[in-house]
Amino acid sequence: MSDHWYCAKTGEPRYTVIGKNGKERNTTIRDARDGSLVPSVTTINGMLSKAGLDTWKQTQVLYAAVEYPRWDGEDEKEWVARILELAKAKSKEAAQRGTLIHDILDSYFSGDYLPEWPTYVHRVQEHLDATFGKRDWVSEKSFAHPEGYGGKCDLYTNPANNMFGVVLDFKTTEKSPGELTPYYEYTLQLSAYREALAPNAVCANVFVNGDTNEVALKVHPEQELKDGYEAFLSLLKVFKLKNRLN
Repeated sequence: MSDHWYCAKTGEPRYTVIGKNGKERNTTIRDARDGSLVPSVTTINGMLSKAGLDTWKQTQVLYAAVEYPRWDGEDEKEWVARILELAKAKSKEAAQRGTLIHDILDSYFSGDYLPEWPTYVHRVQEHLDATFGKRDWVSEKSFAHPEGYGGKCDLYTNPANNMFGVVLDFKTTEKSPGELTPYYEYTLQLSAYREALAPNAVCANVFVNGDTNEVALKVHPEQELKDGYEAFLSLLKVFKLKNRLN
């Protein structure tokens, strides 16, 4: 997956650019060195080691190796390449499923119409109402922050009528959502989002299992968010220095 970039002035996504040959291509760090673009929060967090994700990927390789043993006469290198490709396909499938769920939730909170929404959509709404009260949610808001980073927030609302702001990020899972604990990078991600969109807002992850329609909401402690933003800024500085973006 390529890195994501945003316009430094407007916060609009700049995932692709038109190359010198007139064809569209993925945006690169070289395109950002003139100061017109800023890296996404997800790109910055990509510098962190993700033990949970790495373990999941390794597990997919093992599953594939057990399910698809070597063919008669198949060279070991060919078998390894085939297994890695099968495991990669599993990861891609999971990513596509997550994207679909995100798109459906975006459509719902953007006010689009569908004759029938998946059950998990209604359960997400129920969790939000029970935790934060009735709100006017803004879906998929992109931004650029003066510190030199950008992003797109799944869902947020500014403070209104003596109510605190809220910043949310959806995470899809094949596990039971209630058993999950947010990863460290989730805290950094939300802390960076709220600084740009709704400072001092309450931040939470909403975990969704699209197969079982289970939903769980996890609120991040305030001190963890404050510490997380300091950690994120440190990562941002390293990223800029490493990639000559300072």
